[in-house]
Amino acid sequence: MGTTPDYRQTLEYLYEKLPMFSRTGKAALKPDLANTLRLCEAIGNPHQKIKTVHIAGTNGKGSVSHALAAMLQQSGYKTGLYTSPHLIDFRERIRINGEMVSKEWVVQFVEQLKPVIKEVKPSFFEITVVMAFAYFAEQEVDIAIIESGLGGRLDSTNVITPLLSIITNISYDHKDLLGDTLAQIASEKAGIIKEGVPVVIGEQNAETERVFFEHSVHKHSVLHYAQSLWGLVRVSHDNNYQYYKIINNATQEMLDLRTDLQGNFQQHNIKIALTAIELLRHQGFVISFSNALIALSKVKKLTELRGRWEILQRNPLIVCDVAHNIAGLTETLQQFQATKEHSEYGKMHIVVGFVRDKDIAEALAIFPKNAIYYFTNAQTPRALPAEMLQSIAKMAGLNGTTFTNVNDAFSAAKRAMNHEDRLLVTGSFFVVGEVLQFLEAAVA
Repeated sequence: MGTTPDYRQTLEYLYEKLPMFSRTGKAALKPDLANTLRLCEAIGNPHQKIKTVHIAGTNGKGSVSHALAAMLQQSGYKTGLYTSPHLIDFRERIRINGEMVSKEWVVQFVEQLKPVIKEVKPSFFEITVVMAFAYFAEQEVDIAIIESGLGGRLDSTNVITPLLSIITNISYDHKDLLGDTLAQIASEKAGIIKEGVPVVIGEQNAETERVFFEHSVHKHSVLHYAQSLWGLVRVSHDNNYQYYKIINNATQEMLDLRTDLQGNFQQHNIKIALTAIELLRHQGFVISFSNALIALSKVKKLTELRGRWEILQRNPLIVCDVAHNIAGLTETLQQFQATKEHSEYGKMHIVVGFVRDKDIAEALAIFPKNAIYYFTNAQTPRALPAEMLQSIAKMAGLNGTTFTNVNDAFSAAKRAMNHEDRLLVTGSFFVVGEVLQFLEAAVA
C-alpha cells in the first residue's frame, strides 16, 4: 500500500499530468462542458447545492469578484470565492471568507478523484473548478462567487445556474479563441447568461450592446447597466486609499466612499459590485449599504486580493499590476506615467513579460518610449522568450535589457533606481506572481 502524497506531490500531479492552459495554451482547452459535468456527477453534483454569482469579462473579473465577496462577508454571509489564476499559492483560487482551502483537503480531494481523473482525462482547470464546487458544498457556504476562466460559453465554470450573472466589460484578448471582433468576444462572454437570471453589464459599448440585448431576450433575462446606475467621482487619494463621491442615479443620493482598491480602473469595478449587491438584496440577501461601504474600504484585508495596482514599496515607488491585454495595460500605463511620487524628473523603469498568445506588437505600441525596460520571461512554457520580446519592443521604439529570469530583471531594476524614480512590474500574471514570490522568500 502506498503512502498518501503530500501537498507538493499533489500539485506536481495536477501541474504535470493534466493539460494546463497557463502552461501550454489552447491545446489544454476542451471543446465543451462534458468533462466538467462528468466530474461533477461523479461526486454528487456539488454545483447544484450552492448559491452562486457568475462573473465573466475581459478585465476586472478578479477585482469585482473580491469586492463582491468582501461585501457579502462584511454582511455576515459565509462566502466562497473561486478565482484564477493564482499568483503565489494554488490555494488562492479557492477561499471561504478570505481563508484558503487547506493543503490537506486538496490532497484528499485529488486522491479520491484520481480514478475518475484517469477515466475522464480532464484539464487542470476543469479539476480546479470542480474542486471549488465540492469544497463550497461541503463547507455549506451561503453563497459562492465564481469567476470564469476564459470566455464564458464553454468555460468550465459555466455548468452553474447562478442567482446573478455579471459581465464586467468586453475588449480584445485571446482573439484566437474568442474571436477577433468585440461582437464575437461578447457573444462568447454572453454564454453565461441563463434563463431568467438577471445580468449586470459593467460597461456599455456600441459594438456589444446589441449582442447582450439579444442574448437576454432569448433567455428572458433582465439587463442592468452598472454604468448607468452609479456615478463615481474621485475626490482624493493617499498612500492607502482612494476617496470617491458615489451617486445613486436612481435616487440622486450622494455618499462618501473610501476604498483600498487603488487603481484608477477600480471605479468601473466598484460600480459593478454595487449594482450586484442591489440585485442580491432583491433576492433576499440582507446587505446594508453601510456594510457594503465598510467592505470596500478593506477588500484586500477581507479577501487577500493582490496584484492589482499593488504598491510594493513607496520610496522609491514600486508597483505591480497584472494587466496583460491592451485595455488593461492602457489604464495601468496611464496611471503609472501620471504618478510622480517624488519628482516629475524621475525616470520610469518597467519590468515586463508576456505570454505568447497576446498581441505583443500592438500592446508594446502603447508603452512609453522614455522608460527604461527590463524584458523578461516567466518560468512557464507559454512565456514569450525575453530575447523575442526585446526584438519586438525595438520595433516599437522601446529599449532595454533582457533577463531570462524575472527575479534577476526585478533586482536589476531596483539597483538602477534613484530616489526620484518609479518602477512598474506588469504584462502577465506569471511575471507579477514570480516577483511576489521572490519578495516573500526574501522576507521569510
